[in-house]
Amino acid sequence: MGRGRAKAKQTKVARELKYSSPSTDFASLQRELSTGSQEADSGDLDRWADEDDWRAAR
Repeated sequence: MGRGRAKAKQTKVARELKYSSPSTDFASLQRELSTGSQEADSGDLDRWADEDDWRAAR
């Protein structure tokens, strides 16, 4: 029976998330994306390169 308040709160939170526009710190985002991302990406590519080998084995 107590579902009404919980649903109303969920609806309120969902509506706030949907219609809110949080401020984005683009300078911080650019710093995060530009520092070390190339090094991390190359390591990830090497790690996943072996994943496609199973296709060649068939």
